[in-house]
Amino acid sequence: MHFRLVSYNIQKAVGLDLRRDPARVLAVIAALDADVVVLQEADKRLGNRPTALPRFLIEQYTDHVVADVAETDVSLGWHGNAILVRRGWQILETARVPLPSLEPRGAVMARIAPEKNGHVQKGKDITVIGAHLGLVRLWRRRQLRALHEHATEGETSRTVILGDLNEWSMRKGLGSLHPTFDIHTPGRTYPSRRPVGALDRAALGRDLRLVEAGVDCSALARVASDHRPIWLKVALK
Repeated sequence: MHFRLVSYNIQKAVGLDLRRDPARVLAVIAALDADVVVLQEADKRLGNRPTALPRFLIEQYTDHVVADVAETDVSLGWHGNAILVRRGWQILETARVPLPSLEPRGAVMARIAPEKNGHVQKGKDITVIGAHLGLVRLWRRRQLRALHEHATEGETSRTVILGDLNEWSMRKGLGSLHPTFDIHTPGRTYPSRRPVGALDRAALGRDLRLVEAGVDCSALARVASDHRPIWLKVALK
């Protein structure tokens, strides 16, 4: 069984032209044809943090539903992290994962499984954790340890952690996830016009095998946000 994952920091749907254009962001997402999309900066930061992607537009532009991880009716996610799941997959469980930080940070989790003839396919569930880590490595390491501790409370072998991990180094900084998870870096994603940093990454549990991965280099993805999205094709071992 194969499935496709996407992680995308959408910068509250504000593109490089400084226009807030949720339809443009959703067009990028739709073109990637993912089973699960993990978003960062999906909500605005002021007031009660309303979503930057109206739910009616998500229904209009994509074949996804929103995982229930928000604390309010106006937000899409929690601390800006949200998860979209393709119709035909069932959302079995969701959770919010507090992360230690000098600034408000948190991760979100959804355990999902594909359906067949209206029934959940047993033994094929996966757990997806979406995160947006802090700018300071000391706090990122603490946040990674918190993510690892949360993940290991359950079944980690079919768990994937992905998001904007904010780590510039290709050699260090994510060691807290080893050896439970294998780290994958699909490519450079930031800044989107001419990327130099591979800030968006994924970590796969032992029963998940990476088939292929990449960065969306389309013309639309180069301007829709300050990050380009990453995609991964993953197989259950």
